[in-house]
Amino acid sequence: VTFWWHGSIERLRNPVQLFDAAGLALFAVLGTGKALAFGLSPFAATLLGIITGIGGGIARDLLVARTPVVLQQTELYAVAALLGSGIVAIAHALGWPQVPAMVVGALLCFGLRFGAIRRGWRLPVARGGG
Repeated sequence: VTFWWHGSIERLRNPVQLFDAAGLALFAVLGTGKALAFGLSPFAATLLGIITGIGGGIARDLLVARTPVVLQQTELYAVAALLGSGIVAIAHALGWPQVPAMVVGALLCFGLRFGAIRRGWRLPVARGGG
């Protein structure tokens, strides 16, 4: 596969980041859905979805002795998980079907995270006044 698709793979710079974005989206959305299935409030389910989503990235970074991405000031990581989880929780609160909401939440979470990786999108940083 790499032999034929090496051009596409090379353009990704680091294919692991693609799978990281996909994992973040899937785990954030599935964690939220599972929490809602157990009767938690949409707010609590959103928090658990975010924690579930970013937990894998933290474990990965700690295993390779790096500072976790979520702890770096300007990374769009937890914000992407919040977007995906929030969509699922809001859809649940409004009584909308869960599966389409999870698909939309996962796609938006993935799109935001992967867009941040590819295009260098960052969060604003407060400047010290003094």
